[in-house]
Parts: sequence; C-alpha cells; structure tokens
Amino acid sequence: MSANDHTTAHEEDHSGPIKTPKQLLAVVFLSFVIPVFVIIALVYYVTSDNKLAAGAVDVDKAVAQRIQKIGTVEIRDASRPLKSGAEVYTAQCAACHATGAAGAPKFGDAAAWAPRIQTGFASLWNSALKGKGAMGAQGGGDFEEAEIGSAVAHMANAAGGKFAEPQKPAAAAPTPSGAAK
Repeated sequence: MSANDHTTAHEEDHSGPIKTPKQLLAVVFLSFVIPVFVIIALVYYVTSDNKLAAGAVDVDKAVAQRIQKIGTVEIRDASRPLKSGAEVYTAQCAACHATGAAGAPKFGDAAAWAPRIQTGFASLWNSALKGKGAMGAQGGGDFEEAEIGSAVAHMANAAGGKFAEPQKPAAAAPTPSGAAK
C-alpha cells in the first residue's frame, strides 16, 4: 500500500453526510422549520377541547357539579285545605309505624303507645316535628305542622288516646287601609 492510498482512505473516513453547499442549506432550513411545526402541533393539541385522556375529568361535568344549586324555594298554596290525619299517616308515617320498623310503635298497638300517650299530645307532636330516636324530623317537609299534628292524633287515638286534631291557625284579618295604626 502506498502512502497516497492511505491519505485518501483517511480523508473519506472523516467526511460527513453533507457533501455540497446545497445539502448544507437544506439541512439548516429543515432544522429551523421542523421544530416550528412541532411547536405549532403541540400548542394545537394542548388548546384543543376534545382530548379526554384515561381517568381525566370531563370539564363541563365538573363545572356543572360545582355550580349546581344547593337549595330550592318552593311556593305552596297556603289556602289549600289541610289533609286529614289518616291521609298524612298513609303518606308519611305508615312506612315505619305500620311495620314497627326501627322501633316505631305500631299503629293501633295500645301497649306500645300507652307510655307515649301519657306524655301528652304536645310532647308527641313536638317529637314528630323535631324527630326522636330513629325517627327523623317530620316538620318542614311536604306537610304543614297542623297536618303532622293530625297524623299524631290519628295514630295516638287508634291506640286509645283521646286527642283532638289541631286546626290550621286562622290568618290574621287584614286591617282596613283607612284605619289608624
């Protein structure tokens, strides 16, 4: 092998893939253009709305849960006739008092109701309105306090009590506009 052959082989080993100025310009141009397009694609992906990953939370659902109403206002007809004690018992009380669930005294069971009847109607009515033991408060629900009282009287009377059903309080009479105050 001659010295000349060795030098040529050595120079070819150290040359890069870019052999001409045209190739150099193309590589430089692409090294700027490709990252710009990659950045644009990433920005588009991050700002797009339709990309729920596994385990991700639906933003619309989360917002709806955070701003849901926490209370309601119910306007009732104050002039409607009161329901009877039997109607209120059937609708509200029978679920527990018909079966004796959670220790509730059964409807018509004189032995279970006797100690409760001895406490008086006001005590029974108060227990029904505010709750006692496993029984939740019944006041403020679907029925007026007088209707709950009617149901209490109905249940107690079925077990031997002698309570009169409470009546709806009379509305205050309007004062004449010309009367002195």
